[in-house]
Amino acid sequence: MLQSRLSVARHPSGIRLIPIRSRAKPLESRICAPCVFALRLIEYPMPTGSRDADVLLTWILDSMGLIGRKSYQWSGDEQQGALHRIVRGALLVDPLRGWDTRDLGDASGLSHTGTHHQMTKLRSCGLVSTEVDGKWHVHVLRGGSMSAAVGLVSVQARATLELRVSELAGLVQPSDTRMGVQAEEEEVSFAISIAEPGARREGHDAIDALVADLGLNGERSRDDDRLVRELLCELASNERPMTILALAERFSESRSRAQRAVERMRSAALVERVPMVDRISQDVYAGLMRQHSGRGEEWLMSRGGLGRLDESVSKALLAGAKKGSLNIEKVQAILAPVPIESQRILLNTLGGRMPFGIRLAGANGAQVAERVMRQADRTLRRLRTVAQRLDEALAG
Repeated sequence: MLQSRLSVARHPSGIRLIPIRSRAKPLESRICAPCVFALRLIEYPMPTGSRDADVLLTWILDSMGLIGRKSYQWSGDEQQGALHRIVRGALLVDPLRGWDTRDLGDASGLSHTGTHHQMTKLRSCGLVSTEVDGKWHVHVLRGGSMSAAVGLVSVQARATLELRVSELAGLVQPSDTRMGVQAEEEEVSFAISIAEPGARREGHDAIDALVADLGLNGERSRDDDRLVRELLCELASNERPMTILALAERFSESRSRAQRAVERMRSAALVERVPMVDRISQDVYAGLMRQHSGRGEEWLMSRGGLGRLDESVSKALLAGAKKGSLNIEKVQAILAPVPIESQRILLNTLGGRMPFGIRLAGANGAQVAERVMRQADRTLRRLRTVAQRLDEALAG
């Protein structure tokens, strides 16, 4: 037998009265509906100083990958969507009420199908739990507040990711030389998918499942696309960095596809971009001979950058270029006492560019796993901080 009472819910169009339907069956008869945990964790700039509940909620939903964005740029002024209306207009108004699909549709203005789709996303990421009582499916915000729900999600996300990166660590071939050159200091927005192991698809092995569960294949990958798997295994076994072009040619792929795959792995903190210092002498030699032939010694000493080097180094390079006796090995020997940064500047002034390669972000599996977990911990800490601020803003 159903009884009705009224609940007040805030909605973008104003305050609405929504009937609450109580169920006759006791709590003990309810069954929790299982859902495989899956979360897309994305690092966005913090909404510093904002106390606007809508801005804070949008940031949380974005950071949990619940709202599709074309890039990892976040401004805080995006238009609020259906998922935002469900959380703001219902779950944050009365977190433990037990909202069914019809009530949520009334609060958000969504159809039954649309509401079901949005609630599936909230359940999968762990923000919402669902109880089944006969034909009724009722949803609550876990823990009764956003900060409690995000805290529970953080614990589950960290445990799940730790499990998955331990699988990844087993693929890495240890190397004493892989990390010999310092990586480029470049800020890359962290983004990774976290999903517990599920049923394996036919024709796919554990590595395929891991790559997919970490979100490395992208959103629109073909079922038979193994490019990311091949790139990851190649870099995990290689001791030296490889250029994007070399990786593309290795697997007969276009450079653009290889580039996009590598960028997803960089965002997940699995690989990093590093200068290929062993290629500097080759490119300096090519630039030096080209500029000597086209512009002469005076230009090389002034605008060509040789004048910034030690006199013995510049004289040796000029003499070799004039006689035509230079080669890559001789340039490498002459530049040996010159600091790497000065060699990079010389290459730039000669019209060249520092070649960069891609390498795995650790000498062994443990280091790679530690790097991924460190980035994830930072993003999860930010989520907890903003969730706490959201609760405070709502209370105020």
